[in-house]
Amino acid sequence: MTHPDTDEEREPDPPQGRILPTGPGPLVVAGVIGLVLGWSIRPLALRFDWAEPNVSFTAIGALFFVAAIIGATAYGTRRTVRRNRQDLAPHQAVNRLVLGKACALVGALALGGYLGYALAQLGVANPASDTRLWHALLAALGALAATVAALLLEHACRVPRDDP
Repeated sequence: MTHPDTDEEREPDPPQGRILPTGPGPLVVAGVIGLVLGWSIRPLALRFDWAEPNVSFTAIGALFFVAAIIGATAYGTRRTVRRNRQDLAPHQAVNRLVLGKACALVGALALGGYLGYALAQLGVANPASDTRLWHALLAALGALAATVAALLLEHACRVPRDDP
């Protein structure tokens, strides 16, 4: 009779998992989906006789505010990981990594959506459409800033190569 603690009967350890950085593929897919959805807002509004939505300064400001918060988190995370890895608990690193991945995808979706809405306003001879175009482009810039900040946060969570 063998003891269950022997190497022969122990199950092998599960392989160590790795979370890979967000590649361009998912970001492009999210951006294209957002582009199609954003572009379709104007034709749907015209078809169903709805008023076209305006992009408010509140929405634009919120996107830039989110980008600033994520960027500050990325900066703080990078400083913590590079200087003293002991200050960042593993669950904090995973939480920030997942936050970065999620915000990058949502940012790409919003970027595509606002660009699509701006494209739908091109060629419309209406002062309100000109305002919607510029507001949508500003919102797209905020979404781009949030996406870049999220990717920087994801990158900041990487452990330096010299660690085991």
